[in-house]
Amino acid sequence: MKNYNPLAFILLAILLIVSCKNKTNTESFFDINENELKAQYTSKESIKLEVLDSSNKKIDSIIYSINNIKVGSVKGNSKFSFALKDQKLGYQNIKANIYFEGSTEVDSSRVELISDIAPKVLTYTIVNTYPHDINSYTEGLEFYKDTLYESVGQYGKSRLLKTDYKTGKILKSLKLEDKYFGEGITFINDKIYQLTYKEHIGYIYDAKTWKLEKTFVFDKPEGWGMTNDGTNIYFNDSSEKIWKMDPKTQKTIDNINVYSESNKIKEVNEMEWVNGKIYSNIYLKKAIVIINPKTGAVEGMLDMSNLEKLITKLPDTDVLNGIAYNPKTKTFFVTGKNWDKMFEIKINQ
Repeated sequence: MKNYNPLAFILLAILLIVSCKNKTNTESFFDINENELKAQYTSKESIKLEVLDSSNKKIDSIIYSINNIKVGSVKGNSKFSFALKDQKLGYQNIKANIYFEGSTEVDSSRVELISDIAPKVLTYTIVNTYPHDINSYTEGLEFYKDTLYESVGQYGKSRLLKTDYKTGKILKSLKLEDKYFGEGITFINDKIYQLTYKEHIGYIYDAKTWKLEKTFVFDKPEGWGMTNDGTNIYFNDSSEKIWKMDPKTQKTIDNINVYSESNKIKEVNEMEWVNGKIYSNIYLKKAIVIINPKTGAVEGMLDMSNLEKLITKLPDTDVLNGIAYNPKTKTFFVTGKNWDKMFEIKINQ
Protein backbone atom coordinates (compact mmCIF):
# COMPACT_ATOMS: atom_id res chain seq x y z
CA MET A 1 0.00 0.00 0.00
CA LYS A 2 3.00 2.29 -0.22
CA ASN A 3 4.02 2.72 -3.86
CA TYR A 4 1.98 4.80 -6.30
CA ASN A 5 1.58 3.47 -9.78
CA PRO A 6 -0.68 5.82 -11.78
CA LEU A 7 -3.25 3.81 -13.69
CA ALA A 8 -6.15 4.78 -15.91
CA PHE A 9 -9.68 4.99 -14.51
CA ILE A 10 -10.53 1.38 -15.37
CA LEU A 11 -12.14 -1.08 -12.99
CA LEU A 12 -10.37 -4.44 -12.78
CA ALA A 13 -10.62 -7.58 -14.92
CA ILE A 14 -12.88 -10.62 -14.97
CA LEU A 15 -11.60 -13.71 -13.25
CA LEU A 16 -11.90 -17.00 -15.09
CA ILE A 17 -14.29 -19.63 -13.86
CA VAL A 18 -12.81 -22.91 -12.75
CA SER A 19 -15.06 -25.86 -12.04
CA CYS A 20 -14.41 -27.95 -9.00
CA LYS A 21 -15.42 -31.50 -8.23
CA ASN A 22 -15.79 -33.30 -4.96
CA LYS A 23 -16.78 -36.95 -4.82
CA THR A 24 -17.58 -38.91 -1.72
CA ASN A 25 -17.31 -42.27 -3.52
CA THR A 26 -14.17 -43.64 -5.13
CA GLU A 27 -16.35 -44.65 -8.09
CA SER A 28 -18.38 -41.84 -9.61
CA PHE A 29 -21.82 -42.51 -11.04
CA PHE A 30 -23.24 -38.99 -11.37
CA ASP A 31 -22.25 -35.53 -12.55
CA ILE A 32 -23.94 -32.15 -12.52
CA ASN A 33 -24.64 -31.37 -16.17
CA GLU A 34 -22.26 -28.50 -16.78
CA ASN A 35 -23.34 -28.24 -20.41
CA GLU A 36 -26.46 -26.60 -19.02
CA LEU A 37 -24.46 -24.07 -16.99
CA LYS A 38 -22.97 -20.75 -18.10
CA ALA A 39 -19.81 -19.31 -16.58
CA GLN A 40 -21.61 -16.11 -15.53
CA TYR A 41 -25.16 -15.15 -14.63
CA THR A 42 -26.98 -12.03 -13.50
CA SER A 43 -29.62 -11.76 -10.78
CA LYS A 44 -32.36 -11.69 -13.43
CA GLU A 45 -31.58 -15.25 -14.45
CA SER A 46 -32.07 -18.74 -13.05
CA ILE A 47 -29.69 -21.68 -12.84
CA LYS A 48 -30.97 -24.82 -14.54
CA LEU A 49 -29.66 -27.90 -12.76
CA GLU A 50 -29.76 -31.57 -13.61
CA VAL A 51 -27.65 -34.64 -12.91
CA LEU A 52 -26.17 -36.90 -15.58
CA ASP A 53 -26.41 -40.61 -14.79
CA SER A 54 -23.82 -42.78 -16.54
CA SER A 55 -24.63 -45.93 -14.56
CA ASN A 56 -28.40 -46.42 -14.85
CA LYS A 57 -28.63 -46.35 -11.06
CA LYS A 58 -32.03 -45.53 -9.61
CA ILE A 59 -31.91 -42.04 -8.06
CA ASP A 60 -34.31 -41.60 -5.15
CA SER A 61 -33.83 -37.86 -4.64
CA ILE A 62 -31.39 -34.97 -5.06
CA ILE A 63 -30.86 -32.11 -2.62
CA TYR A 64 -29.27 -28.97 -4.10
CA SER A 65 -27.42 -26.35 -2.09
CA ILE A 66 -25.69 -23.12 -3.08
CA ASN A 67 -22.95 -21.71 -0.89
CA ASN A 68 -23.79 -24.40 1.68
CA ILE A 69 -27.44 -23.31 1.95
CA LYS A 70 -30.13 -25.73 0.83
CA VAL A 71 -32.11 -24.22 -2.05
CA GLY A 72 -34.34 -27.12 -3.05
CA SER A 73 -34.78 -30.81 -3.76
CA VAL A 74 -36.30 -33.08 -6.41
CA LYS A 75 -37.67 -36.61 -6.47
CA GLY A 76 -35.86 -38.96 -8.77
CA ASN A 77 -33.75 -37.22 -11.38
CA SER A 78 -36.01 -34.31 -12.22
CA LYS A 79 -34.57 -31.01 -13.39
CA PHE A 80 -34.32 -28.14 -10.91
CA SER A 81 -34.38 -24.39 -11.47
CA PHE A 82 -33.18 -21.79 -8.97
CA ALA A 83 -33.76 -18.03 -9.35
CA LEU A 84 -30.72 -15.89 -8.49
CA LYS A 85 -32.53 -12.63 -7.73
CA ASP A 86 -31.82 -12.71 -3.98
CA GLN A 87 -28.25 -14.00 -4.15
CA LYS A 88 -25.22 -11.86 -3.34
CA LEU A 89 -22.76 -11.30 -6.16
CA GLY A 90 -19.77 -13.59 -6.54
CA TYR A 91 -19.17 -17.30 -6.94
CA GLN A 92 -22.13 -19.58 -6.39
CA ASN A 93 -20.82 -22.92 -5.16
CA ILE A 94 -23.31 -25.57 -6.24
CA LYS A 95 -23.57 -28.93 -4.53
CA ALA A 96 -25.83 -31.86 -5.38
CA ASN A 97 -26.37 -34.57 -2.76
CA ILE A 98 -27.59 -37.57 -4.79
CA TYR A 99 -29.39 -40.35 -2.93
CA PHE A 100 -29.63 -43.67 -4.75
CA GLU A 101 -30.10 -47.34 -3.87
CA GLY A 102 -29.16 -46.82 -0.22
CA SER A 103 -26.04 -44.81 -1.04
CA THR A 104 -25.11 -41.13 -1.41
CA GLU A 105 -22.87 -39.32 -3.84
CA VAL A 106 -21.93 -35.63 -3.87
CA ASP A 107 -21.02 -33.61 -6.93
CA SER A 108 -20.18 -29.92 -7.08
CA SER A 109 -19.59 -27.09 -9.49
CA ARG A 110 -19.70 -23.31 -9.46
CA VAL A 111 -20.77 -20.32 -11.51
CA GLU A 112 -20.24 -16.60 -11.04
CA LEU A 113 -23.03 -14.13 -10.33
CA ILE A 114 -22.17 -10.70 -11.76
CA SER A 115 -23.93 -7.35 -11.61
CA ASP A 116 -26.48 -6.33 -14.23
CA ILE A 117 -26.26 -2.67 -13.18
CA ALA A 118 -24.31 -0.18 -15.28
CA PRO A 119 -22.81 2.25 -12.74
CA LYS A 120 -24.09 5.78 -13.07
CA VAL A 121 -21.29 8.27 -13.67
CA LEU A 122 -21.80 11.16 -11.23
CA THR A 123 -20.23 14.58 -11.04
CA TYR A 124 -19.33 16.77 -8.10
CA THR A 125 -18.75 20.39 -7.18
CA ILE A 126 -15.89 21.57 -4.96
CA VAL A 127 -17.44 23.60 -2.16
CA ASN A 128 -14.30 24.42 -0.17
CA THR A 129 -10.59 23.65 -0.08
CA TYR A 130 -8.82 23.25 3.26
CA PRO A 131 -5.22 22.58 4.33
CA HIS A 132 -4.25 19.01 5.13
CA ASP A 133 -1.20 17.81 7.04
CA ILE A 134 1.37 16.65 4.47
CA ASN A 135 2.77 14.21 7.05
CA SER A 136 -0.54 12.35 7.30
CA TYR A 137 -0.60 9.15 5.25
CA THR A 138 -4.39 8.98 5.31
CA GLU A 139 -5.95 5.56 5.90
CA GLY A 140 -9.20 6.46 7.70
CA LEU A 141 -11.31 9.60 7.77
CA GLU A 142 -14.59 10.11 9.64
CA PHE A 143 -16.72 12.78 11.28
CA TYR A 144 -17.92 12.22 14.82
CA LYS A 145 -20.05 14.86 16.54
CA ASP A 146 -19.10 17.52 13.95
CA THR A 147 -15.38 16.88 14.42
CA LEU A 148 -13.09 15.25 11.85
CA TYR A 149 -10.90 12.32 12.88
CA GLU A 150 -8.16 10.68 10.88
CA SER A 151 -6.14 7.48 11.04
CA VAL A 152 -2.62 7.81 9.69
CA GLY A 153 -0.50 4.90 8.45
CA GLN A 154 3.16 3.94 7.93
CA TYR A 155 5.34 2.07 10.38
CA GLY A 156 6.76 4.39 13.00
CA LYS A 157 4.39 7.18 11.96
CA SER A 158 0.92 5.74 12.57
CA ARG A 159 -1.38 7.97 14.59
CA LEU A 160 -4.98 8.61 15.50
CA LEU A 161 -5.80 12.31 15.01
CA LYS A 162 -8.52 14.76 15.97
CA THR A 163 -8.35 17.77 13.64
CA ASP A 164 -9.77 21.18 12.90
CA TYR A 165 -10.49 20.57 9.24
CA LYS A 166 -10.89 24.28 8.47
CA THR A 167 -7.33 25.11 9.53
CA GLY A 168 -5.66 21.71 9.26
CA LYS A 169 -4.55 22.02 12.88
CA ILE A 170 -4.15 18.77 14.81
CA LEU A 171 -6.10 19.05 18.06
CA LYS A 172 -5.21 15.67 19.53
CA SER A 173 -2.85 12.88 18.54
CA LEU A 174 -2.28 9.31 19.70
CA LYS A 175 0.74 7.48 18.32
CA LEU A 176 0.66 3.74 17.70
CA GLU A 177 3.61 1.53 18.54
CA ASP A 178 6.21 1.57 15.77
CA LYS A 179 5.53 -2.08 14.91
CA TYR A 180 1.94 -1.27 13.90
CA PHE A 181 0.68 0.29 10.65
CA GLY A 182 -2.58 2.15 11.33
CA GLU A 183 -5.48 1.65 8.93
CA GLY A 184 -9.22 2.39 8.82
CA ILE A 185 -11.28 3.80 11.68
CA THR A 186 -14.95 4.07 12.50
CA PHE A 187 -17.07 5.37 15.40
CA ILE A 188 -19.94 3.30 16.74
CA ASN A 189 -21.58 3.09 20.18
CA ASP A 190 -19.30 5.90 21.40
CA LYS A 191 -16.24 3.78 20.66
CA ILE A 192 -13.44 4.22 18.14
CA TYR A 193 -12.49 1.09 16.22
CA GLN A 194 -9.15 1.06 14.40
CA LEU A 195 -7.53 -1.61 12.24
CA THR A 196 -3.88 -2.35 11.57
CA TYR A 197 -2.48 -3.30 8.18
CA LYS A 198 -0.75 -6.70 8.42
CA GLU A 199 -0.66 -7.24 12.16
CA HIS A 200 -4.21 -8.70 12.45
CA ILE A 201 -4.83 -6.49 15.48
CA GLY A 202 -7.65 -4.01 16.03
CA TYR A 203 -8.08 -1.39 18.73
CA ILE A 204 -11.18 -0.20 20.58
CA TYR A 205 -10.94 3.19 22.32
CA ASP A 206 -13.38 5.23 24.36
CA ALA A 207 -14.48 7.92 21.89
CA LYS A 208 -14.32 10.70 24.48
CA THR A 209 -11.17 9.88 26.44
CA TRP A 210 -9.28 7.80 23.83
CA LYS A 211 -8.51 5.30 26.54
CA LEU A 212 -7.69 1.94 25.01
CA GLU A 213 -10.41 -0.44 26.18
CA LYS A 214 -9.58 -3.55 24.22
CA THR A 215 -7.55 -5.06 21.42
CA PHE A 216 -8.99 -7.76 19.18
CA VAL A 217 -7.73 -10.15 16.54
CA PHE A 218 -9.23 -10.42 13.07
CA ASP A 219 -8.49 -13.36 10.78
CA LYS A 220 -8.41 -11.66 7.39
CA PRO A 221 -5.21 -11.28 5.33
CA GLU A 222 -4.98 -7.52 5.91
CA GLY A 223 -6.92 -4.63 7.44
CA TRP A 224 -7.80 -1.68 5.19
CA GLY A 225 -10.91 0.52 5.32
CA MET A 226 -13.70 0.68 7.91
CA THR A 227 -17.21 2.11 8.23
CA ASN A 228 -20.50 1.25 9.96
CA ASP A 229 -24.27 1.40 9.45
CA GLY A 230 -25.08 2.25 13.07
CA THR A 231 -25.43 -1.42 13.99
CA ASN A 232 -22.60 -3.33 12.32
CA ILE A 233 -19.08 -2.52 11.22
CA TYR A 234 -17.91 -3.08 7.64
CA PHE A 235 -14.23 -3.53 6.77
CA ASN A 236 -12.15 -4.74 3.86
CA ASP A 237 -8.94 -6.70 3.44
CA SER A 238 -7.33 -5.70 0.08
CA SER A 239 -9.59 -7.99 -1.96
CA GLU A 240 -13.05 -7.50 -3.48
CA LYS A 241 -14.64 -8.54 -0.20
CA ILE A 242 -16.29 -6.27 2.34
CA TRP A 243 -16.82 -8.01 5.67
CA LYS A 244 -19.59 -7.32 8.18
CA MET A 245 -18.47 -7.39 11.81
CA ASP A 246 -20.44 -7.49 15.04
CA PRO A 247 -18.94 -4.59 17.07
CA LYS A 248 -19.74 -6.34 20.36
CA THR A 249 -17.88 -9.55 19.58
CA GLN A 250 -15.58 -8.34 16.78
CA LYS A 251 -16.52 -11.49 14.85
CA THR A 252 -17.25 -11.42 11.13
CA ILE A 253 -20.83 -12.44 10.42
CA ASP A 254 -21.22 -11.94 6.67
CA ASN A 255 -19.57 -10.52 3.57
CA ILE A 256 -20.27 -9.17 0.09
CA ASN A 257 -18.19 -9.23 -3.10
CA VAL A 258 -17.89 -5.95 -4.99
CA TYR A 259 -18.65 -6.01 -8.72
CA SER A 260 -18.99 -3.38 -11.40
CA GLU A 261 -21.05 -5.27 -13.99
CA SER A 262 -18.84 -8.27 -14.90
CA ASN A 263 -15.72 -6.83 -13.27
CA LYS A 264 -14.71 -7.93 -9.78
CA ILE A 265 -13.42 -4.85 -7.95
CA LYS A 266 -10.40 -5.67 -5.82
CA GLU A 267 -8.49 -3.42 -3.40
CA VAL A 268 -11.59 -1.75 -2.00
CA ASN A 269 -10.09 0.80 0.39
CA GLU A 270 -11.27 3.64 2.67
CA MET A 271 -15.06 3.61 3.06
CA GLU A 272 -17.95 5.75 4.28
CA TRP A 273 -21.58 4.72 4.93
CA VAL A 274 -24.04 7.34 3.64
CA ASN A 275 -27.80 6.92 3.29
CA GLY A 276 -27.67 3.14 3.02
CA LYS A 277 -24.78 2.97 0.55
CA ILE A 278 -21.04 2.45 0.91
CA TYR A 279 -18.82 5.08 -0.72
CA SER A 280 -15.32 3.72 -1.26
CA ASN A 281 -11.92 4.53 -2.64
CA ILE A 282 -10.30 1.85 -4.80
CA TYR A 283 -6.57 1.65 -4.18
CA LEU A 284 -4.53 3.20 -7.02
CA LYS A 285 -7.71 4.38 -8.77
CA LYS A 286 -8.55 8.06 -8.98
CA ALA A 287 -12.19 7.36 -8.29
CA ILE A 288 -14.88 6.82 -5.70
CA VAL A 289 -17.44 4.06 -6.19
CA ILE A 290 -20.88 3.73 -4.62
CA ILE A 291 -21.69 0.19 -3.50
CA ASN A 292 -24.97 -1.51 -2.64
CA PRO A 293 -24.13 -3.19 0.72
CA LYS A 294 -26.80 -5.86 0.23
CA THR A 295 -25.54 -7.22 -3.09
CA GLY A 296 -22.05 -5.78 -3.66
CA ALA A 297 -23.08 -4.10 -6.93
CA VAL A 298 -21.36 -0.82 -7.85
CA GLU A 299 -24.22 1.55 -8.61
CA GLY A 300 -22.33 4.78 -9.21
CA MET A 301 -18.86 6.25 -9.57
CA LEU A 302 -17.08 9.58 -9.48
CA ASP A 303 -13.94 10.39 -11.45
CA MET A 304 -11.72 12.24 -8.96
CA SER A 305 -8.65 12.57 -11.18
CA ASN A 306 -8.95 16.38 -11.46
CA LEU A 307 -8.20 16.79 -7.75
CA GLU A 308 -4.56 15.88 -8.24
CA LYS A 309 -4.16 18.96 -10.42
CA LEU A 310 -5.10 21.11 -7.43
CA ILE A 311 -2.61 19.77 -4.88
CA THR A 312 1.09 20.49 -4.48
CA LYS A 313 3.08 17.47 -5.60
CA LEU A 314 5.74 16.75 -3.00
CA PRO A 315 8.19 13.81 -2.74
CA ASP A 316 5.88 11.90 -0.38
CA THR A 317 2.60 12.76 -2.13
CA ASP A 318 0.70 9.51 -2.70
CA VAL A 319 -2.70 8.32 -3.89
CA LEU A 320 -6.25 9.52 -3.31
CA ASN A 321 -7.59 8.03 -0.08
CA GLY A 322 -10.01 9.31 2.53
CA ILE A 323 -13.78 9.89 2.46
CA ALA A 324 -15.72 11.48 5.29
CA TYR A 325 -19.35 12.61 5.20
CA ASN A 326 -20.49 15.54 7.31
CA PRO A 327 -24.23 15.04 7.96
CA LYS A 328 -24.49 18.62 9.19
CA THR A 329 -23.43 20.13 5.86
CA LYS A 330 -24.44 17.11 3.75
CA THR A 331 -21.08 17.29 2.00
CA PHE A 332 -18.14 14.91 1.56
CA PHE A 333 -14.55 15.57 2.56
CA VAL A 334 -11.87 13.84 0.46
CA THR A 335 -8.09 13.87 0.52
CA GLY A 336 -5.10 11.63 -0.17
CA LYS A 337 -2.01 10.17 1.42
CA ASN A 338 0.36 13.03 2.32
CA TRP A 339 -1.74 15.54 0.39
CA ASP A 340 -1.43 19.20 1.33
CA LYS A 341 -5.15 19.83 0.72
CA MET A 342 -8.53 18.43 1.67
CA PHE A 343 -11.57 19.08 -0.51
CA GLU A 344 -15.16 19.52 0.57
CA ILE A 345 -17.38 18.39 -2.28
CA LYS A 346 -21.06 18.08 -3.05
CA ILE A 347 -22.13 15.23 -5.29
CA ASN A 348 -24.47 16.33 -8.07
CA GLN A 349 -27.41 13.94 -8.33
